[in-house]
Amino acid sequence: MADSLYQIMGRHRAAEVPERKPSWLKVRAPGGPNFLRLKSLLREHGLHSVCEEAHCPNVGECWEHGTATFMILGDVCTRNCAYCAVAHGRPPTYDIAEPGRVAAAVAQLGLRHAVITSVDRDDLPDFGASIFAATVRKIHELLPECSVEVLVPDFQGTETSIRAVLEARPQIYNHNTETVPRLYKRARPGGRYARVLEIFRTAKRIAPDIPTKTGMILGMGETTEEVLAVMEELRTVGVDILTLGQYLRPSDAHIALDRYYTPEEFRQLYDAGMAMGYRHVESGPLVRSSYHAWEQVTKAAAHGA
Repeated sequence: MADSLYQIMGRHRAAEVPERKPSWLKVRAPGGPNFLRLKSLLREHGLHSVCEEAHCPNVGECWEHGTATFMILGDVCTRNCAYCAVAHGRPPTYDIAEPGRVAAAVAQLGLRHAVITSVDRDDLPDFGASIFAATVRKIHELLPECSVEVLVPDFQGTETSIRAVLEARPQIYNHNTETVPRLYKRARPGGRYARVLEIFRTAKRIAPDIPTKTGMILGMGETTEEVLAVMEELRTVGVDILTLGQYLRPSDAHIALDRYYTPEEFRQLYDAGMAMGYRHVESGPLVRSSYHAWEQVTKAAAHGA
């Protein structure tokens, strides 16, 4: 599998990055009825979505399918990752009533699947874990048929915070790996690759029945060898679901784009991931962590623990 990937993808980029985005990265502007309704409701409840804050290209599709990613604990991050469009700085005091407002919005919309994420809150004693747990419980209370996925920050690897969220019984526990170890210092200076692996070991030890998930964005300078090595290592620590998508530079101030991966290259990475034993792999140019998240709960459960 690795040899065939090298033949198709090369070991690194083979040409300069084109000035225009490839055709496969073009999407329609969102504007369907569910999209407009959800956008209005978020404003009404004073809520944030990472779909908008991070400029996700799939916001229209996901919102039309009755899936939304709510960003709790404010919209200002304590870290400054070089690939991320979310604002950074000193966050405001968090709102303890926010879990109830998120749950009310989920129930009002009748969502099938809700993803709860947040900025990094290194300023809080538990890094925001208690608010995650309260949000999951509130959603389950108001809309039991809605599955809940948490896309959590690393909580600085603290087991008590990881445990607090898992004890609320989300349907999926997600933490993004983002890139390969060599690029962490430049792309994700507040994170640690070794910490990511330990987070998944800890999660599986605490709640082995809850599927774990992670994602990577490609095109920041990683090699094929590095991507495959990370995929293998994540599988060895029990990660069940993997997402792979194209990095799109938010602005000139962010880390430079190194290459565009083709749909065929993403298909090859999908095949490699499934051969490694992942329950589900979502791999494509427009894939983000929550892309087709509503399908992943069912697919992960169908493959068993």
